[in-house]
Amino acid sequence: MKIAVIGAGNVGGALGKLWAGKGHEIMFGVPDPKSDKLAALLQSIGGKARAASVAEAAAFGDIAVLATPWPAAEAAIAAAAGRLAGKILVDCTNPLAPDLSGLVIGTDTSAAEAVARWARGAKVVKAFNTIGAANFADPRFGSAAASMFIAGDDAAAKSVVSGLAAELGFDPVDTGPLLAARWLEPLAMLWIHLAFKQGLGPTSHAFRLLRRQV
Repeated sequence: MKIAVIGAGNVGGALGKLWAGKGHEIMFGVPDPKSDKLAALLQSIGGKARAASVAEAAAFGDIAVLATPWPAAEAAIAAAAGRLAGKILVDCTNPLAPDLSGLVIGTDTSAAEAVARWARGAKVVKAFNTIGAANFADPRFGSAAASMFIAGDDAAAKSVVSGLAAELGFDPVDTGPLLAARWLEPLAMLWIHLAFKQGLGPTSHAFRLLRRQV
């Protein structure tokens, strides 16, 4: 697939690099496509990805991935200039307070629902937000794969995103409609709390849904 990754930080950079390695065409959409940091990322991917403006990347992608910090999310969608309508938009954001003390949006709505309002016509799917990006390259913990919780209102869009998660080795879990992001974003906050407040670190833990065999 042609995947537009909006944002090239820890999350966007990791996902773009890994999917490029799986044979997908990657274009990062960023405010400054010629930055030194982005040049280093592209070099690490070995020429299998490109960089452009957010609008150019949004036009390029069959699917787009929103991987900006939360304060930059609305501006990034505006910069896409309407080119996300009709496309799958994977929302990886978490509405974190600057000091990681909590969420600035929670339980009666979600960042994902805000993204859906801003990106009118896009098929928004919440995913890749409940575990740190350092685990994307290896989501196995012992004999088990970490769950990748997914929420969205379009079943076909969720199926595509589940496939992208499975390619990376995750166990995809469909949690239902987009409003389920109201619970996934606090789950991400628990992962962050354990990692950085409780001292577990960024690669030691993940969540997995256990299913009883009946």
